[in-house]
Amino acid sequence: MNLRALEQNLHDWAQELGFQQLGISDIDLQQHEKLLERWLALERHGEMGWMARHGRRRSRPAALIPGTCSVVSVRMDYFPPRAANAEQVLQSPSLAYISRYALGRDYHKLLRKRLQALANRMRDEVGDFGYRVFVDSAPVLEKALAHKAGLGWIGKHTNVLNKRAGSWFFLGEIYTDLPLSPTAIVAPTNHCGTCTACMDVCPTRAIVAPYELDARLCISYLTIELAGPIPVHLRPLIGNRVYGCDDCQLFCPWNKFAQATAEDDFSPRHRLDEATLIELFSWTDEQFLERTAGSPIRRIGYERWLRNLAVALGNAPTTSAIVQCLEARLPDLPELPAEHARWALAQHNRGKAPTPAHAP
Repeated sequence: MNLRALEQNLHDWAQELGFQQLGISDIDLQQHEKLLERWLALERHGEMGWMARHGRRRSRPAALIPGTCSVVSVRMDYFPPRAANAEQVLQSPSLAYISRYALGRDYHKLLRKRLQALANRMRDEVGDFGYRVFVDSAPVLEKALAHKAGLGWIGKHTNVLNKRAGSWFFLGEIYTDLPLSPTAIVAPTNHCGTCTACMDVCPTRAIVAPYELDARLCISYLTIELAGPIPVHLRPLIGNRVYGCDDCQLFCPWNKFAQATAEDDFSPRHRLDEATLIELFSWTDEQFLERTAGSPIRRIGYERWLRNLAVALGNAPTTSAIVQCLEARLPDLPELPAEHARWALAQHNRGKAPTPAHAP
C-alpha cells in the first residue's frame, strides 16, 4: 500500500470533485477539547444539548469511530455569485435577509455525496479500509480539524479563515484508519491581528471576547436552533435577519479574497435572496414545504419560520401594508408565531424605539 502516493492523489481527486482544498490531520485535539469543555461549562451552547451529549467523543475521533488515526478535511466555497447584494438587503428593512449558505440547496447532501465519491476512490486505490464520512452529521470538531489540516485558522468570530479564500466555505471530513501523514506539521498562523471588525459589527454582541462566541446571543442560534420564543430584549437587534446571520463574515477584511462558488446548487431559489418580508410571511404551510424542499431552511419548520418573519416585520418601518399583513394573519397563527406577531404589532402601535447604538 503506497500511502504517500494516495496522499498526493487525494489532493487531485478533491479538486476534480469540486472541493477547493483538502488537508490531512492527526487526531490530537487536546487543546480544542479544553476550549470546548469551558464553553459548555459556561452554558454558552444554550439549548443545543447535543453539543454536550456525546462527552469527549466529539474531541476524540478514535472514541467516536474506533481505529481512527487520521482525518481528511475538505472545504468547498459556497458564496453565490448571482445573489442580491447582501449588504444592500440588510439595509433594506422591508426585505428578508437569509444567510448566504441557505439560499440554495442543502449543502449536507451535496458534500456528503462528493466525500463518499472521494472515499470510493481511496478504496479503489488501496483496497478496503475503515472510514466514515461526516458533514455536520455526528459529534465532530470540524473547525479544529480543518485548522490542524492546514485549511485555515479559527478567527475571532470562531469561523475558519483562509488567507486566500476568506470564510465563505463548507467543511467536511473523512475519518479513516489509514495512517496518513498530516498535511500541515504546523497549523496555519492566526492572521486576525488587532482587527475586531467581526466583534464590532455583531448586532447582539454575541462574540463576547476574541475567539469566544455565546450562542445564546447569536442571531443564527436565535433564528435556527432556538425552538421557543426569542427573548424580547433581543428581538429589536435581529433587524430583518429571518434565517441566520452573516454580519461577522460580511465585514471581515479577509473575505475580500473569498471566491464565489461554481456550484449551481448553491444559487438562490424562489428569490430568497431578495424576497420581501410580507411575501414570505404570506406563505402557507404547504407553500413553505414546497418552496423549502431540499433547502436547509426546511429544518426549522413552518412555525419558527413565521416567528422569525414576525420579528423582522416588527422591526421594519411602520407601513399600512405591514400592519395589515400582521393583523390579517394573526387569527390563524399557531401560538409561537402569534405571540411574536402581537409583539410586532405593538412595536408599530407604539412607534419604533430608537435603533440601538451598537446595531449596524
